[in-house]
Amino acid sequence: MGIFVIRGAGIFKMFRFLKKIRSLKSSSTNGAQNNQANGESIDIKLNSNLNKLQQIFEHSADVKFREFEIYNRAPVNVFVCFIQGLVSEEYINFHIIKPLMRADLFEDIENTSSEDLLKIIGKRVLSSSDIKEVQTMDKVNEGILAGKAIIFLDGFRKALLIGAHGFESRGIEEPETEASVRGSREGFNEVLKVNISLIRRRIQNKKLVFEDMQIGKQTKTNIWIGYIKGIANPEVIDEVRNRLKRIDTDMILESGYIEQFIEDHPYSIFPTVGNSEKPDKVSGKILEGRIAIFCDGTPFVLTVPHLFIESIQVPEDYYSRPYLASLMRLFRILALFLTISTPAIFVSVATYHHEMVPSLLLTTMAAAEEKVPFPAFLEALLMIILFELLREAGVRMPRPVGSAISIVGALVIGEAAVQAGLVSAPMVIVVALTAITGFIVTSLNDAVILARFFLLFLSGALGFYGLLMGTFVLIGHVCSLRSFGTPYLTPMGPIFFSEWKDAIIRMPLWFLKSRPQSITWTESKREGSENKPGRPEGES
Repeated sequence: MGIFVIRGAGIFKMFRFLKKIRSLKSSSTNGAQNNQANGESIDIKLNSNLNKLQQIFEHSADVKFREFEIYNRAPVNVFVCFIQGLVSEEYINFHIIKPLMRADLFEDIENTSSEDLLKIIGKRVLSSSDIKEVQTMDKVNEGILAGKAIIFLDGFRKALLIGAHGFESRGIEEPETEASVRGSREGFNEVLKVNISLIRRRIQNKKLVFEDMQIGKQTKTNIWIGYIKGIANPEVIDEVRNRLKRIDTDMILESGYIEQFIEDHPYSIFPTVGNSEKPDKVSGKILEGRIAIFCDGTPFVLTVPHLFIESIQVPEDYYSRPYLASLMRLFRILALFLTISTPAIFVSVATYHHEMVPSLLLTTMAAAEEKVPFPAFLEALLMIILFELLREAGVRMPRPVGSAISIVGALVIGEAAVQAGLVSAPMVIVVALTAITGFIVTSLNDAVILARFFLLFLSGALGFYGLLMGTFVLIGHVCSLRSFGTPYLTPMGPIFFSEWKDAIIRMPLWFLKSRPQSITWTESKREGSENKPGRPEGES
């Protein structure tokens, strides 16, 4: 019995010894992985760091190195590295190199040891508001590629990363895609910090928050999300963060990349992520509780959640009186219906349902169609394709030439086609009406074009039965969509009566007392909403 106890104790000690060895191996492996993840440390020797950077950027002629000496009791070798074109060389010359090369730089600073030299340079010599100490070569490379200057000193395992951006950019101009009669003429440009400042100017609120991250393994594009803390729904904010962090791609070159990665229904023809290049429009959406997503290198800012009703709303609706604004919204809804269904209705009537047209109009249509060799469906299809080709040519050509091609091409080709007997005059009118109304709802342009062809094919095959079937399919599809948890057809489906005051009809501003509950998911009143226009009581 004693022998078994001794053997059992020996086996137990052996297991403890093996477990200890495994834990030591795992800790050493984790340490090596952490060191590898943190990147290679900066070498204490200046020449070693210089050689590493020269090898990394060996074939890049725009990466510049400037070596010089500073004096702190003894000469200290220094070099600055930056990318030409991304930084302001004038700033580097006069605010970095010139102050460091002063012969009497450290004479008035008592007890300047070599250990304190880097801190003194960052705090008392350089006059930059963006200075950061880095310890790894990965951080150095990221800083240089981001348009910053890096300073290395001999004998230090740290370097100073200095913001010295100086690249050329487009000025703040009026957006061509969202022209307005009344309101701000400013538009976003391709510089992220400029776009953030345009929002800050309009919303001077301490609770306005901007969070930054980088997406794209190769491009490392800067992405910022903006929202007002306390108004935006925290669950929606977390969902936006999570979807952005899950993006696994090599490049983000425009906000359209992000839109396709984060949208709820990637196979739908309807957009569930909004976009705009007008700061006043984005500011208004942020104040309602939405989240804005800014992408460096593009003037288009994304907003979520995005609802269908936003497609018929424009910022000018809130700058003018409510009566005209409400009427214009009704006209936009009418334009949306006409641009999608007009060709399909005409084809159905001309092909299958002659009894639904008055006799006089039917006689006129029959006389016009008599010399046309094509059926109404093929005639409409060819004319719509021709219009889309002319529109695409007008967009891709230079501005002066493009507008001339669109106008002259439509007039000349349309008139020539009618005279040649290839199409009828009523069909030209139908396609022209379809085109004009399509320009009114540009935010739904992609969905409108595809829905138009969808209804046209069904009408050509089944007449009004196909048109109704296609309409029900589109409505059912739109009802099934969501944008970051919010139903796409809100406030019509599901019904939020409190939001009908700013849906199809826009009530006076003093009547809009609460923010959209479908966006914030809570009842949130607008501050100052109790104020009403008019004279104070007692004033005659």
